[in-house]
Amino acid sequence: MADTSASRESCLHVFELEVLLGITGKDFTIIAASKAAMRGASILKPNDDKTRILNKQTLMAFVGEPGDTVQFAEYIQANIQLYSMRNASDLSPYEVSSFVRAELAKSLRSRSPYTVNLLLGGYDAIKQKPELYWIDYLASCAPLPYAAHGYAQYYCLSILDKHHHPDIDYEQGMKLLRMCTDELKRRLPIDFKGVMVKVIDKDGIREEPYVDDKQVYAA
Repeated sequence: MADTSASRESCLHVFELEVLLGITGKDFTIIAASKAAMRGASILKPNDDKTRILNKQTLMAFVGEPGDTVQFAEYIQANIQLYSMRNASDLSPYEVSSFVRAELAKSLRSRSPYTVNLLLGGYDAIKQKPELYWIDYLASCAPLPYAAHGYAQYYCLSILDKHHHPDIDYEQGMKLLRMCTDELKRRLPIDFKGVMVKVIDKDGIREEPYVDDKQVYAA
């Protein structure tokens, strides 16, 4: 039992070293994930992609125990894509979030639970609105206008609380993301190698170029 508790505590520390951010606007969802793949204080890879495309308009970003994250993400990706092929239609972001939460809840009650935290972003073509779901390793799931995992929770949520509103346009959303990443660079003692940014809207999913080499100094 002591070993299990120590392992879980170590995994929670891994969560904090990584950064996930999600922001919704008038007609889009932005997902940003830190590029550094870390193990303790070591950076193993400087350009890691912590996202998986589930269908045409749903994207999942993940942080957590390295083996669990990739295995769970690819398991979810395969099942969602299998549904699309069998039924010639895609699940909505809400339906995908329900499936993901159910699978996490099932694993939580097994002998080998997945230790992953997730952001699920998408665009619902029927409702014609963006959606974002915050999911943690205990299978909690909540729809939110903006969300974060890792160190971003401590430094960025107050900025998002102050500046976010539901009708922001794409330029305002990217400006808000820039405010968050600048704050992380200013406050964090680690180099998370910048963020990989992907945008989901009515036209699908695209990776957005995001230059993040500006020096930010502490106030």
